[in-house]
Amino acid sequence: MGAIPTQRETASRTSGAPAYTAEASAQECARAHVALLGSSLAPGAARATVRAALADWSARGLPGTEQLTEHRATDVLVVVSELVTNAVVHAGTDVEVTCRMEETGTLVVEATDHHPSRAPKGGDHGTPQDPSEYGRGLRLVAALSEAWGITYRPGTKTVWARLPAAGTETAAADAGSDTVTAGQIEVHAPDEAREGPDAAPGTGLRGLRDREWLGRGALSFLAEASDLLAGQLDEDLVASLTGQLVVPRLADWCGVWLEDESLGRGAWSDDPGTAVGARLARVWHAGEGHLDELRRALEKDPPRARDPWRSGPVGHPWPTEALGTHGAALAYRLVAGGRPLGTLVIGRAGAAGFPDEITGLVEDLSRRVALAIGAARQYARQATISAVLQRGLLPGAVAEIPGVRSALVYEPCDKGGPSGDFYDLFPAGDGRWCFAVGDVQGKGPEAAVVIGLARPWLRLLAREQYGVPDVLDRLNQLLLDDATEAADAAARALVAVGGPPVAPGDGPQTRFLSLLYGELEPFEGGVRCTLASAGHPLPLLLGPDGAVCAVAAPQTLLGVVEDATYASETFELRSGDTLLCVTDGVTERRSGSRQFDDGDGLAAALAGCAGLDAELVAERIRRLVHEFGPRPPEDDLALLVLQAE
Repeated sequence: MGAIPTQRETASRTSGAPAYTAEASAQECARAHVALLGSSLAPGAARATVRAALADWSARGLPGTEQLTEHRATDVLVVVSELVTNAVVHAGTDVEVTCRMEETGTLVVEATDHHPSRAPKGGDHGTPQDPSEYGRGLRLVAALSEAWGITYRPGTKTVWARLPAAGTETAAADAGSDTVTAGQIEVHAPDEAREGPDAAPGTGLRGLRDREWLGRGALSFLAEASDLLAGQLDEDLVASLTGQLVVPRLADWCGVWLEDESLGRGAWSDDPGTAVGARLARVWHAGEGHLDELRRALEKDPPRARDPWRSGPVGHPWPTEALGTHGAALAYRLVAGGRPLGTLVIGRAGAAGFPDEITGLVEDLSRRVALAIGAARQYARQATISAVLQRGLLPGAVAEIPGVRSALVYEPCDKGGPSGDFYDLFPAGDGRWCFAVGDVQGKGPEAAVVIGLARPWLRLLAREQYGVPDVLDRLNQLLLDDATEAADAAARALVAVGGPPVAPGDGPQTRFLSLLYGELEPFEGGVRCTLASAGHPLPLLLGPDGAVCAVAAPQTLLGVVEDATYASETFELRSGDTLLCVTDGVTERRSGSRQFDDGDGLAAALAGCAGLDAELVAERIRRLVHEFGPRPPEDDLALLVLQAE
């Protein structure tokens, strides 16, 4: 199979047929839709759904099914598999699959994901893209369909493919599509300009169309472009969308260079063809057949802005070697917040220059592009910091306990910030192992502070031979003391600056912590477990016969009551016994007005896991929690399974 594209892949390939839009569905008479979890099972489930739908449509003799051959059905299943795999691998979210058949026999497949925020880059972020593969990911889909593309809307991305009825396949046209869809912006490509080589900018047939469009749609174009760019959190995706917005309405081709802003004025070298700290992130041409040659030409001759702070466009050499025609090219610096971020280069064939109205419009667009790139980079920096912080708040490895199998599920709701849930499983010395599953009130920096206090102290107290109740007593006092010190420091700061009194809720937040903490001591024939729950969902014990019971008593949250004392429960895990510990992201998972644990729902789910090993128990509970509601969970999920061998 061909390589699967990342979010940077936004090209469409057509054979002259119009790109699929919502308006194209007027003649549909058959439709199948399924929502799937973003897992490795999704492609197979999608294929099964579409296969069953095709069989049902054929059995009912719906219009268009007379064109459905076995060969075409196989093609559709391949396209479905590719699109769903693309969504699962690169978006990482749940995916919705739709298959439609029109009366003509044409099949349309859509895979929609809730494309997430940008993941922090790894150490190889500077590795250049292979020019021969850039933007060519869904080759198999492109080969089987008459048209395909990507539509971006706020919070979602839809990859669609249109397969013609059997016997109506046409060859792809090198000139690209007649329509390019970018989000909800539809840009219709103009016909080839019928201007002489010496025509002045803004004259001739193309100039007439420019003036007509500028008079009707320029302002709405900028407004819609702003909306589309504002929600993007990946600088490469911003560059890709910029190409869709510029070509073919404003130019025949464009290239977007992104540079390392930390290099400042030195980002561009004075040596022709040499760019330091900059990369050609995106190349777009009205005819896809010119993309590779244009990319190579632009990489050989990058823009060299002598004054990076100069506003307005400057001339750029026309890539004659790649395009073989004459034309005009302009370079716009992308600057936001006083920082140079890159350069937008546009070109138009067959004209001595761009009309002033077009250059002004592109300049306005370039400012919006620069702001979007700046925002995406700021988000990337924050996401990287959050990821580093999150890694520091969780154990690097989970201890292995003799005679005990363990399994863990940890799914932060907010991938861009520290989670409020945490876990730990560590050796405490003298043949003891300790475990903890906790949930801090709130998320973000405040939660990180509490976890940063609690987890090291848990380990320290356990290794100092403190028992389970004593560990909770001391941790409770630690949280109360820390909150008091923070409040005193805030009060002193306000007095020093003469500020107004602090309104309720505006000062340092009270740091509440729910915690399930326990100690394991393996012995011949089983494991002795001592644990306590401080305001946390109670742990459940599953016996080999399927019986489920709670094995702790509810107690007060940590960090709430001064001088609180905590008690523990002790029991034995025998062969086949399974202990399940979860956070409230599991028990309080919602579906409308219902919660997952209503009517002892968690206990019932655990009872159905009798006979499964620890890993399968954890995966089954996770799956049931996800499937409980129609939307993804809105809270962090953490669950720990401990099973006596």
